[in-house]
Amino acid sequence: MRMRFFAVLLVILIPTGLQGRRFSVSTNLLGYAQLGTMNVDFSYALSRKWSLLVGARYNPFTYNEAEPQNQFQLRQQSYSVGARLWPWHTWSGWWFSSKLRYQEYNQGGIISRETSEGDRVGLGLYSGYTLMLSKHFNMEFGIGFWGGLDIYTRYSCPECGLTVDQGQKFFMLPDDVMVSVAYVF
Repeated sequence: MRMRFFAVLLVILIPTGLQGRRFSVSTNLLGYAQLGTMNVDFSYALSRKWSLLVGARYNPFTYNEAEPQNQFQLRQQSYSVGARLWPWHTWSGWWFSSKLRYQEYNQGGIISRETSEGDRVGLGLYSGYTLMLSKHFNMEFGIGFWGGLDIYTRYSCPECGLTVDQGQKFFMLPDDVMVSVAYVF
């Protein structure tokens, strides 16, 4: 039984026809401009044209917390899993991807005093181009959008906690304007 398990595992992890590097880790530099949102994506090449990816974003920061009338935040924790199609070969050239994503968020005080928090779950579609800089480093450029279900509560201001609205709605949002640095190993 153990031998079968390891044989299946080897078939999954060592696909035939795959040449070159198998793993990459990347971070979206533009994501940090989103009020300091830290992010990382891990990818695994399944074959010459397909890769799996797992990603996370995290932003715990609240700004001007000492002055509630000027407080603003774009806090979130977000997790995604998806796949990329590479028409030429993995880690180089054009790519198209799709991700399932979950996000817990608390945002507000940026444009208006209104604040919202909640949970989103949905599907994203993305496209981009990866430029090989060296044997191990790539630059990725891309854009995408995602949509799904948002379970939310809106408040009139960040500090008062007066509920304005709550419920569920479908959403469609732009997502991931990317200029990423990737390390391939």
